[in-house]
Amino acid sequence: MITTDVLIIGAGAAGLMCAAQAGYRGKSVVVVDMGKKPARKVLISGGGRCNFTNENTSPENYLCQNPHFAKSALSRYSAQDFIDLVDRHGLKYHHKSLGQLFCDDSAQDLVDILMTECEWAGVQVNLRSEVLSVTKIDDGYSVTTNETSYQCKSLVVASGGLTMPKLGASPIGYKIAEQFDLKVLETIAALVPFTLHEHDKERFDGLSGISLLTEVTSENGTSFKENILFTHRGLSGPAILQISSFWRAGQAVTINLLPEHNLSETLSQWQSEQGQKSVKNLLATLLPKRFVEVLVKDGVIADKPIKQLNHPEITALSDYLHAWQIKPNGTEGYRTAEVTLGGVDTDELSSKTFESKKQQGLFFIGEVIDVTGWLGGYNFQFCWASGYACGQAV
Repeated sequence: MITTDVLIIGAGAAGLMCAAQAGYRGKSVVVVDMGKKPARKVLISGGGRCNFTNENTSPENYLCQNPHFAKSALSRYSAQDFIDLVDRHGLKYHHKSLGQLFCDDSAQDLVDILMTECEWAGVQVNLRSEVLSVTKIDDGYSVTTNETSYQCKSLVVASGGLTMPKLGASPIGYKIAEQFDLKVLETIAALVPFTLHEHDKERFDGLSGISLLTEVTSENGTSFKENILFTHRGLSGPAILQISSFWRAGQAVTINLLPEHNLSETLSQWQSEQGQKSVKNLLATLLPKRFVEVLVKDGVIADKPIKQLNHPEITALSDYLHAWQIKPNGTEGYRTAEVTLGGVDTDELSSKTFESKKQQGLFFIGEVIDVTGWLGGYNFQFCWASGYACGQAV
């Protein structure tokens, strides 16, 4: 039996952040994780370079049934606070579009920083430790793993969501919440590619690898202006991953394929200046040629000179390309999703400490709770912020 002030389940972004903060406050801290390595999701994210925060982070970049919940933690530990931390360790990183920050070399550099912080704070990290049971005792909690048993005053659940099962994703956090009568909201895969119905897959066969700038809008009116990517199974790319968090089964998405153009004006201009040229060849200067060929085959684009288009045809073509509607068959699911939408209901938790309102000494942080960020480093920033806030309280 190992006795410790704080036991943290999950050696991911939130868990390690919380561990170091609690350790620096003089608490004895043990982190248990069933994996062979710490922070495995950090290691593989961003193509192995980890988009570790976003300079533009605000509460508006998060989905949560209580839109105010994330405000407290995000205000107390900002993106700049985390940048200051990695700067102190000399991490080499670069800025990308839309406020995103990535490691220059490898996400391992970032994991090394987190583990160094834990080492300096006197934290013990026990890997290959699977939690088998959690029990409430008089002075806290008793936790049994496949290796040993622990007694702790504060138990922090930072076990993540259900995404990427090959990395050992587990529902243990939701099970612990339910065991202590905390409400868990329905979970679904988010920031995830769409799959298409068979007839659409056949239509777009051969377009795999084509990427184009679009503006994608969900049925609830949320929109993102970024690239989409055709894949063998359907649609991906940043705009699709973003909108997937706002999409539900059976709904359509509307895609403006030419967000930088007013196609009606462009078509009219082409008629007066390049009347002999074909509609398809002119459109192929704005859209990928293979995509244009599919639309010609479908009869959406007339295979004739531009000067022969009448006004209703111009309007119809413009409306189609500015508001292309497609109804996904589904998503690729947790296998490729970046985050889990839903989770432990935030109404059950303090927004300042992340402690359960019902169960003293029990805390939930990171992805296991119902806070889901946009694509672009927002989810990691919430892990740092929730881990920091909890680490000050345990």
